[in-house]
Amino acid sequence: MSVLEKRSSAEVIKLEDKYGAHNYHPLPVVLSKGEGVYVWDVEGKKYYDFLSAYSAVNQGHCHPKIVNAMMEQAKTLTLTSRAFYNDKLGVYEEYITKYFGFDKVLPMNTGAEAVETALKICRKWAYEVKGIAENEAQIIVCENNFHGRTTTIISFSNDENARKNFGPYTAGFIKIAYDDLDALEKAITSSKNIAGFLVEPIQGEAGVYVPSEEYLAKAKELCKANNVLFIADEVQTGVARTGSLLAVCGNCSCESKCEKQATYVQPDILILGKALSGGAYPVSAVLADDEVMNVIKPGQHGSTFGGNPIAAAVAMAALDVVNEESLAQNARKLGELFRSELAKFIETSSIATLVRGKGLLNAVLINDTEDSDTAWNICMALRDNGLLAKPTHGNIIRFAPPLVMNEEQLLDCVSIITSTLKQFEK
Repeated sequence: MSVLEKRSSAEVIKLEDKYGAHNYHPLPVVLSKGEGVYVWDVEGKKYYDFLSAYSAVNQGHCHPKIVNAMMEQAKTLTLTSRAFYNDKLGVYEEYITKYFGFDKVLPMNTGAEAVETALKICRKWAYEVKGIAENEAQIIVCENNFHGRTTTIISFSNDENARKNFGPYTAGFIKIAYDDLDALEKAITSSKNIAGFLVEPIQGEAGVYVPSEEYLAKAKELCKANNVLFIADEVQTGVARTGSLLAVCGNCSCESKCEKQATYVQPDILILGKALSGGAYPVSAVLADDEVMNVIKPGQHGSTFGGNPIAAAVAMAALDVVNEESLAQNARKLGELFRSELAKFIETSSIATLVRGKGLLNAVLINDTEDSDTAWNICMALRDNGLLAKPTHGNIIRFAPPLVMNEEQLLDCVSIITSTLKQFEK
């Protein structure tokens, strides 16, 4: 068969099964086109995308401004490595640091790389600034976290599927309950060797768990009082997904950090990825002020592709779109509508018991056990009805459409979701 010949969904799935590593379990739909909030499969069927590539496509599929920025840069210069300067990186570094309110950025490519980078920076700061004895630093993390699947990250994961038979594990981490300030205080004060606290402002992969309103602010206070770095992993929650530019912005309506934000929690280290590029290109970033970032010296960390010209051009265009199209405000408004409409349905439902979330990062809890296939079967039915979503943790369905969705489209999706759930009423 010619590589140019059109293949059916079944043929494409068979190819992946035969030639690709089996490290994912995708919903059986083969997509070939995307535009805005929609995607199409190879047979031409149209769907609402309600996953947004795990919140990477906040700006919508193939946003013309982002795609054009990528294409124009690709015509002139794609990669220099960091052996030389390029004419886009410095411009991007100034843009993103001012956009988010930090002194410096360390550019990387993927979310997991950015998390690893933050951990290295935190440890180096601990030894060279805080004065912890070398190799003694400890970083506090939360149970049920998801920060990626590298060897170090799975070392402090609860997900046995991601951990089992990948040891030995990396030491230096203390695990505590999420949204538990007493546990955090106890851990921080238990040792003089605590370097940092790594936390997701909302635990997305765990099932969209939103912490109590005061959690992040008080956690930052505890960190500051004990000279511990507060590290916010906003790879999934950042860039307008939760109804503000960052989830640590609380309920503020500003597009970027400013001194007037009463609810803003300033991380010592901010980790971004996914929607930083609008899903067009792998781009991630670690931001911090000089006191923290200046511990990194030449040769101590890097990436051949990190900070490449295409990434820089794409990220600036993607962040422009967030402001120009008021995506944070739209996510806040539509998220409230989505939860309100689903809550009405749940009042009389036997299959769905809870809707929770913030902005357009939401989840519906299905009335079955975690080891059941009910949520998967519901997602299969949603696919058949023209909407794509995916379960997490067995009995939870995550709903996260592109932030360019409008109210009419959202209500249409709510109708699809509720009518599909009714098919599974017990």
